[in-house]
Amino acid sequence: MVSVVQNVAIDCADAYELARFWSAVTGRPLHPDDRPGDREVQVMLAEGPVLYFNQVPEPKTVKNRIHLCLRPETSRDQEVERLLALGAGFVGDHRNPDGSGWAVLADPEGNEFCVLRSASDRAATPS
Repeated sequence: MVSVVQNVAIDCADAYELARFWSAVTGRPLHPDDRPGDREVQVMLAEGPVLYFNQVPEPKTVKNRIHLCLRPETSRDQEVERLLALGAGFVGDHRNPDGSGWAVLADPEGNEFCVLRSASDRAATPS
């Protein structure tokens, strides 16, 4: 027997607003029943588990022990710029001169995530 990952739960201060950010990041809709003020909101990904935003009273205090890694359809650097324009913050640059590596960003509530190289980036730089 095995277990299937149903969702990835993300604690937050404002479930609806943070879900709206991630909906814009992923280009996927919120669950049709979700409304502003809801304490639990879902982003319906095309494949895999749902992103589940759960409003909690305590703030984020330390680095995430688990995080999302995004592989963009466009170039990594173009995606970083798009996400910064959506409201992400820049945390760390792990990009290398040869084009390999990743960038670490944070969502509007400070949850870190990585932006990896796209398939076209990977084809252009073998590392």
